[in-house]
Parts: sequence; C-alpha cells; structure tokens
Amino acid sequence: MATVLYITAHPHDETQSYSMAAGKAFIESYRESHPNDEVIYLDLYKENIPHIDADVFSGWGKLRSGTAFDQLSAQEKEKVGRLSQLTDQFVAADKYVFVTPMWNFSFPPIMKAYIDSICTAGKTFKYTEQGPVGLLTDKKALHIQARGGIYSEGPAADMEMGHRYLGIIMQFFGIPSFEGLFVEGHNQFPDRAQEIKEKAIAQAQELAKTF
Repeated sequence: MATVLYITAHPHDETQSYSMAAGKAFIESYRESHPNDEVIYLDLYKENIPHIDADVFSGWGKLRSGTAFDQLSAQEKEKVGRLSQLTDQFVAADKYVFVTPMWNFSFPPIMKAYIDSICTAGKTFKYTEQGPVGLLTDKKALHIQARGGIYSEGPAADMEMGHRYLGIIMQFFGIPSFEGLFVEGHNQFPDRAQEIKEKAIAQAQELAKTF
C-alpha cells in the first residue's frame, strides 16, 4: 500500500478552477485504480503553513545550540513544531500530487511557503562534502497546472517558472520521477475552453491509472 499526498494550492474548487477540475478527476481515478492506497488531502489555503520568519530562525538557532524544544517561546514552538510536522508528513508519503494554477508565471505564494517548510536538512536532503544530496530517492511526483495561455512550447515556454521550480526542488530531494500535466490555452482560446478542459480531465484520468 502506498500513501499519496494530494497537495492543492488554489483558493477555488473544481467548479471554478481548471487545475482543480483536472486534479479532482485525477485523484478520483487514482482511488478507483488503487483502492488499497491511502490518499491524504492537503489544501494549503486551509492549512497552517508558517512562513520562515524571525521566530523560526530564533527557534532553530536555540535548538542547534542545545536548548530543549520545551524551552522555546510559545511562538517559536508553534512555528518550528508545525514546520517539523509538515516535513515529517511529506517524508512519510510515497507519491506527491501538486495542483496549482499559474499565477504571474509561477504559482500561488502559499505553495512557495509550503516548499520552504519541507526543505529540511537531514529529512528531505543532507549536506555532504560533495554538496547537498536528496534523501527521497524512492518517491514520485506529479504537477497538475492550469495556464491560461500556451507555455509548453514557443517563446513563452521560457517564462513559466512554477513547474520548472518544482522540478528543481524534486531533483534536490532526490525524487527520480517528476511529471507534469498541463491545462493550457483556455483563456487565450475561449471558444475552445470547454474542449481544453475535457481533454485535460481525460488525460488526468488515464495518467492516474499508472501513477
């Protein structure tokens, strides 16, 4: 049995969001195809995702100097403890599905905050004399992303930074398999929007069977 962490970063649901519609189709098909696997839903807009701020740096510094966790301030314990929970949850999963829109050539800032929370030395990667080495070498990941224009080819391809960033992070973690499923062009070609959406949903359903 595998554990899938289904991570969404969109303020809207599948009735308003193309990425969420494709994501829902994917995860429903996945559950049908893999009935024994566990799926954990993580809606970043409804979760407590601490930003790395002065409290976090202070708490980490105290822990590195030998201070016990229960000796941290209330804010330090809350934030540092939550970051540790998020990292442990990520490490414990076997597969990851990220669902985001493309905003300003990237993804919503809450996704960056989440990625920051799980970039933890000793858990998702480690430092060596040869540089950082990823520790999640037996995992796989998928990014479902909706883009109003066409960014998978042509001059605009170099402008897309969200999927490329996630790919770099997955590589940094040592994750050997990272795929992308893109819903794109529905704003650029509004007369084809429904066709584009239906095609992406069908692709998501098929991909889920072998993911």
